[in-house]
Amino acid sequence: MAFTPPHFSQIYGSLTSLVFLGMIYKKPLEYINLKVFPSKLGKYLNKTYLNSVIMRIVETYSHLNGLEFLMVRKPELYQEIINTIKSINAEQLRTKISKEGRKNGMSLFSPIAINKALKEAFAKNNWNESRYSYYVTTDRKIMTKIMDMPLEQQKQVLIENNKEPIYSYNQTDFVKDKVAVEVQFGKYSFVAYDLFVKHMMFFTGGVIDVGIEILPMKEMQKEMSSGIAYFEGEVYNLLRQGRGSPPVPLLIIGVAP
Repeated sequence: MAFTPPHFSQIYGSLTSLVFLGMIYKKPLEYINLKVFPSKLGKYLNKTYLNSVIMRIVETYSHLNGLEFLMVRKPELYQEIINTIKSINAEQLRTKISKEGRKNGMSLFSPIAINKALKEAFAKNNWNESRYSYYVTTDRKIMTKIMDMPLEQQKQVLIENNKEPIYSYNQTDFVKDKVAVEVQFGKYSFVAYDLFVKHMMFFTGGVIDVGIEILPMKEMQKEMSSGIAYFEGEVYNLLRQGRGSPPVPLLIIGVAP
């Protein structure tokens, strides 16, 4: 006999029981033995509700019309980014067992697993890493002069002016059709570097037209190790800089399961 998906009231009642058991045993839902429920219903809940939690876009913040640019100039590419994020099964990324204080023993979202999953998902759509190379100098006049020059020409100008040519570069996670995407599930300082250095340098160098930063929402950050940057906090930091800083179109995306 074919199995008919349960009515909402059955699902709600069973999930409520799961939560109650989780509170008693202090374990995440995925560790509760579903055999205490009717086998078919348990399998249905396990397959549908516990092990297949998609990553969703909760909030966005558009800086200098970053979102508007994407929606008008590159709508298909923007939809591709949305679909890529939604293709991630967030619950499978809960692979880190915490050793921190109150979180000790809890199953947390792993930044390494998240980055790996998103990298593989973007790579399937031909998004690739990009490197912007340049030479460093503390002479403002020379720096302004060589900024838009080819790399070898920058080096030559520095040598001609008796300056040591110091090679450097910045690398961004994904670039496609002049749109850069940085997936940032790391420490707070990394986000500021992305926004004010990486995206800025790629934009002024003509490599990109807009930069995108993907961050966890606070609700997701709570289920990660301490010190991870989150959407609300980083948008607040950006707002404090004023409307025109940094002078590059950006889209900040906040995600959560």
